[in-house]
Amino acid sequence: MSERLEIKAALEVSDAGEITGTAWPFSGPDRVGDLIQKGAFTAPDKLPMLWSHDQAEVVGVWDQIEESAEGLTVKGKLLVESVERAREVHAMIKAGAVSGLSIGFVTKQAQRHGKGRTITALDLREVSIVAIPSHPDAQITSVKSTSNQENFVVENEEATPEVKDEVETKAEAPANDAPGIDMKTFDAMKARLEKLEAKSAIKAPAVIQGDFEQKSAFIEYLQTGVETKALSTANDTANHVLAPEEVSAEFLRNLVEYSPIRAIADVRQTASASLVLPKRTGVTNAAWVGETATRTGSQPTFGQMKLSVNEIATYVDISLQLVEDSANVLSEVNLALAEDFGQKEALAFVEGVAANDEPAGFMTDANIDTLAAVSATDIDPDELIALMYSMPATYRNAGTWVMNGSTLAAIRTLKDGHGNYLWQPSYQAGQPETILGRPVIEAIDMPDVATTEAPIIFGDFKRGYRIYDRVSLAMLADPYSVRVNGLMRYHARRRVGAGVVRPDAFKKLVMAAA
Repeated sequence: MSERLEIKAALEVSDAGEITGTAWPFSGPDRVGDLIQKGAFTAPDKLPMLWSHDQAEVVGVWDQIEESAEGLTVKGKLLVESVERAREVHAMIKAGAVSGLSIGFVTKQAQRHGKGRTITALDLREVSIVAIPSHPDAQITSVKSTSNQENFVVENEEATPEVKDEVETKAEAPANDAPGIDMKTFDAMKARLEKLEAKSAIKAPAVIQGDFEQKSAFIEYLQTGVETKALSTANDTANHVLAPEEVSAEFLRNLVEYSPIRAIADVRQTASASLVLPKRTGVTNAAWVGETATRTGSQPTFGQMKLSVNEIATYVDISLQLVEDSANVLSEVNLALAEDFGQKEALAFVEGVAANDEPAGFMTDANIDTLAAVSATDIDPDELIALMYSMPATYRNAGTWVMNGSTLAAIRTLKDGHGNYLWQPSYQAGQPETILGRPVIEAIDMPDVATTEAPIIFGDFKRGYRIYDRVSLAMLADPYSVRVNGLMRYHARRRVGAGVVRPDAFKKLVMAAA
């Protein structure tokens, strides 16, 4: 069984390169609900001090690691005299650009609970200086200077790269007669830091920087199978790692290319395994009355409908050489999964059956009204007009036609009574084709024109069909199962539910019996 390296964050630093801090506070869980108990840490006498968990960026050494009542405290020294990156990190800490520590560890014993895990045993492997710690109480507390003996206590309650307005200073017993802070030296360091920020764009907003760090960590996870705690995990991912928000958004955009229903339906997020939606089954009965006439009461009726969140899963095999040599491994995996998941979703959104653990498709909803066609094999233009105008104006004016390519090809030849084609091409980029003035979407999974089939549906999908995303994309990198064949396997899963919430917003054209 392979070990997983995880990362938890907190930071403390001092002026001369000496750093003191709480690498993991016992004050409570971190941002993803993980709690490390006192006594869980096992660590060597010394650990490397890394910059942002990059093993190629060793900036110092931790030589005092111990547990206290408050948490895991660490002391060490930045190698400011011999390592250029250490000097840059030191300057960033002093200027308040970074203020967190992050621990890298391998979990040995843990128990899952409602919001995360309670970790009771782990091996500590490294402690890094980071911009955004995972634990909100993990802070750099002091920085000792070689030119003075004053401590700058930098508090960062929100765990962002910005420093609080008030900075507390504490005088220590002087070890020598060193002078106070040389403001010229400090100003020169500040100016140099600003140049570095401009060059490396570290002044980007915290959210953007966080997304970048998470995406980088996610790519590293795909390439190595080693998880870092910069990757967010959820309590229902079954040991899979959730893709960071930026990657999830890109994945969902790719899904739309293969699952056109997503582009027209009402797509929402949920944190539940199922949803109970209120549903009105009756209306009030108001009546016109005279000035002093008795009013008549009415009672609308309500019901409920339940939508379940379903799971879809697969795996992808990619060659080890491609994984090792290509910086685009994420794109390769993303596109492969988007195509597969998108095609399966598109089919489920059309004809999925909830009893088969699929999202409920709109074509399988028995509550949607139908219009009977006269012919079993031919579509009459008047039937499309009747279908469209048989719906309430609220839904009709926001409606979309959905059919497959063969049905659309047949409709392209149809004309109204004045000889005008019902189908109209799009003359503007990004705008869909139209039938009777309303957009048409081609869905490959819709039925063909055939006896008793329903090849066309028209309706307001934004109001009538709802999609709930629970887990956008969860990955598990498996570097061992197919390694003998020179491959890396990626297990992927996502959770999504869907169903018709307003059957009256749709109408289907059903062909006649032979």
